[in-house]
Amino acid sequence: MAQLDLFSSEAKIPKNKFDALNKVKGLVYCENYISSEEHFNLLHFIDNQDWLGDLKRRVQHYGYKYDYKSRKIDYSMFIGDLPAWASHLAQRLYNDGYINSIPDQVIVNEYLPGQGIAHHIDCVPCFDDTIISLSLGSPCIMDILYKFDRTLRVEVLLEPRSLIVLKGESRYKWLHGISARKIDNFNGISFNRERRVSLTFRKVIIE
Repeated sequence: MAQLDLFSSEAKIPKNKFDALNKVKGLVYCENYISSEEHFNLLHFIDNQDWLGDLKRRVQHYGYKYDYKSRKIDYSMFIGDLPAWASHLAQRLYNDGYINSIPDQVIVNEYLPGQGIAHHIDCVPCFDDTIISLSLGSPCIMDILYKFDRTLRVEVLLEPRSLIVLKGESRYKWLHGISARKIDNFNGISFNRERRVSLTFRKVIIE
């Protein structure tokens, strides 16, 4: 079984099979949504902000702070307008037609090798019908599991600079998560995980 350093200049990153992704209605995957320069600048900016360590992984909240334990959000959790970099991307996602309302909440998650996130559906009463995640740093595999039969599973390779959009059935009927491991295997190619940072954009629902 081949193993690659995906950050070497000669490495060929395995690709998603879009016939598999098409099994999940509402899922959209976009390669190279941002440029290499934007990727570098975003990581540089994020790493110069304060991180929160209240989870097993480090996070940053913008717009609204989400309470993971109570799984709720209200006006008291508003922590300020999105910073310029996040506001620019939120507007761009709206302009490009990926979301019907401009996102007003962003969570930055850092994943070190061996870290992951449990399979879940983002809080339905808290956030609108579209969840968008932009990947920075290392590639990794996201698992998509059907809510009503978890043996139905689709793997998505989240490449650096890529965008994954969950709306419709993929938002409400499929769980998404990242297994906690240090090595991924995708389409017969295994690779070591490195540091990954994800930017998740959502529109808050407050009644």
